[in-house]
Amino acid sequence: MIRVILGSPDRLAPNPVFRTMAPMRLYEVERVILAEESEQFAVLRDKAERRSRAALAVAERRRGETVARVEGVSIVVPVVDWHALVREAVAHRNRRDEERAWQRLDHVATPARVADVDELTLQRWVVNYLRHELTGYEVEVEALFGRVGRAEGMRLLRRRIYAAIASAYPTLTEECHRQLESREGETL
Repeated sequence: MIRVILGSPDRLAPNPVFRTMAPMRLYEVERVILAEESEQFAVLRDKAERRSRAALAVAERRRGETVARVEGVSIVVPVVDWHALVREAVAHRNRRDEERAWQRLDHVATPARVADVDELTLQRWVVNYLRHELTGYEVEVEALFGRVGRAEGMRLLRRRIYAAIASAYPTLTEECHRQLESREGETL
């Protein structure tokens, strides 16, 4: 809009922040004031405002679609024998720790055994295992990639999954609350 109304700049000046970038285009204040008072500026400004409102409406509609998609996701947390679940969670944690050791040279994998881990740590690992491996969480996270409303969708998805885990395993309710609180500063 500036180039259309004002045309060529009155002078060019080096960019003070990024010297290698294109020079700044500077205009005389009087020219700018006259241009802003013109009919042409009013027409262009109105068009820009209409485009902006339309873009916001589209973004809001897409955000709503993303949230509706997450609300429609079926979240099923299978109820498994506690001892088997703990063994699987520890094995899952050990696999993730091994992967981390391959990815980060400064990390040394330290395999854990169920007998050596305190109850709070076991609960954390079990919640993580349930969330990542038994709920479809990863698939849903990938489906949100690049969508308008992704952040809100992620928050809603996490809340729903933690609530489903807490419902299926009441002994993990406190850990679900703790993890949600540590991630988002919220509780279920």
